[in-house]
Amino acid sequence: MRLVVANSLLDTPDPVRGREHVTLVHGFLANSLMFFYLRHRLRDAGFHTRTWGYLNMCCSIRQHARRLASELQCLDADPGIATIHLVLHSMGSIITRAALEEFRPQKLGRLVMLAPPNRGSFAATRAMAAWGGLFKPIRELSTASDSFVNRLSMPADVDIGIIAAQYDLLVSLESTRPDVPHDHAILPCLHSSLLFRRDSADLITMFLKQGSFGHHRRTSTPQGPTASTQSDSKIEFRPGVTLSRGDGAVP
Repeated sequence: MRLVVANSLLDTPDPVRGREHVTLVHGFLANSLMFFYLRHRLRDAGFHTRTWGYLNMCCSIRQHARRLASELQCLDADPGIATIHLVLHSMGSIITRAALEEFRPQKLGRLVMLAPPNRGSFAATRAMAAWGGLFKPIRELSTASDSFVNRLSMPADVDIGIIAAQYDLLVSLESTRPDVPHDHAILPCLHSSLLFRRDSADLITMFLKQGSFGHHRRTSTPQGPTASTQSDSKIEFRPGVTLSRGDGAVP
């Protein structure tokens, strides 16, 4: 009961509506409370924010996606919102990919994915035998080529930023990369630490405002897995932070 009340309080919209809106979606076995610091840092940067969450961890990702798609429809119809950005952690990224298959807002802005298992999670693959029968998302997030996540399309014609955790115990760095053009950053931390770090919030804010994590800015966006190069530049943004730009082909 306390968790439900806390989530309800956290999900209350900001009192002043902003033109630039950010919806935050959490991951598996998590809740909206984990966005407390990040949400307020984004508000301080001038964004109107709202968290979207779910309590059922046993149902399919597609079921969550349909609920999120309904939320996106409401936001798209809101005249007080000009742009809908999405900041997503872990499985929240996959729920959102599926939701965008159901409904793509006309006001869709930029996507920032934090430690997303875009090509599956090795931890889910290991846990599938023991827990896959109870928790459907574990099966759906496996690294198998025919798993739900690996059959799901990536949204095209949208700026996508990926922030990966160098010491992630759930998702490999390679698995965070999508098969479409994207910016990629690696922070020296664990999977969920990305939600609490100041430099992570700074990178998210930069990408939402500029469409880039660094000084390079995308000028063309070749689509799909036919792009030939994974990265055309790699620089050190600050100590311990590595930036690169991916064009969609993952070795």
